[in-house]
Amino acid sequence: MATLSVAPMLTSPRDDAMQLYRAFKGFGCDTTAVVKILAHRDATQRALIEQEYKAIYSEELNKRLASELSGDVKSALLLWMPDPAGRDAIIVRQSLAADNVINLKAATELMLAYMNAIRYEGTEVDWAMAEQDAMSLYKAGEKRVGTDENTFIRIFCERSRAHLAAVSTAYNRLYGRSLEKVVKSETSGNFEFALLTVLRCAENPGKYFAKVLHKAMKGMGTDESTLTRVIVTRAEIDMQYIKAEYHKKYGKSLNDAVQSETTRHYREFLLELLGPTHHP
Repeated sequence: MATLSVAPMLTSPRDDAMQLYRAFKGFGCDTTAVVKILAHRDATQRALIEQEYKAIYSEELNKRLASELSGDVKSALLLWMPDPAGRDAIIVRQSLAADNVINLKAATELMLAYMNAIRYEGTEVDWAMAEQDAMSLYKAGEKRVGTDENTFIRIFCERSRAHLAAVSTAYNRLYGRSLEKVVKSETSGNFEFALLTVLRCAENPGKYFAKVLHKAMKGMGTDESTLTRVIVTRAEIDMQYIKAEYHKKYGKSLNDAVQSETTRHYREFLLELLGPTHHP
């Protein structure tokens, strides 16, 4: 369930484009005005605003945002503007640029297989098939010397989230061990991290992202890159569930955590995407 609060149709994309232009004019940018507009427009509306802005002012809105904004709010808004597919492409490109691809061979293979696989994403599960997959994973891991990584890649990438969660349940029932522990013992490094991410998102995505957000804000300093990525990418999908899991696990609202760990316009933008505080 999303937290994005879309404004009623009282303004058109053309009106929004003109308001943004006014926010850019003068001495300094009215960042609060920019946040108030863009944080309450869905992907379709944002695309229309970009079209209108270019038609009226003969310049790309993203380029103007990049020149007018700075710091974390700039990074967050520029990541917010694309549609989900375009945003994912940006995140993947940034991630690959930041890592040594030579050390990511298995993880990269998994990522490419996951992106290219055609999966059923419904909630129905074939339990007989889930049990068969659990046995295949056992043979590919615990039962042999060494790990058959291709079997793990195939099952983790080709199965729906509901099915993979069922495989995890079946594995524990058949062999008395959690699939997560198996992944930790049979794999390592980035490949292990990638498999665990897929598995945890299949079993309980709200809980997984709540932990990621908490880790990004705990200790000395805040990991703004991770904080931005999770809130921006999940605001239009399932942020209400993530907020509920966060409150359940850490005893405080995600809004309060963001309020205390971020500053100024960046904080304004994230809180607008999160919506009002809600205790389950």
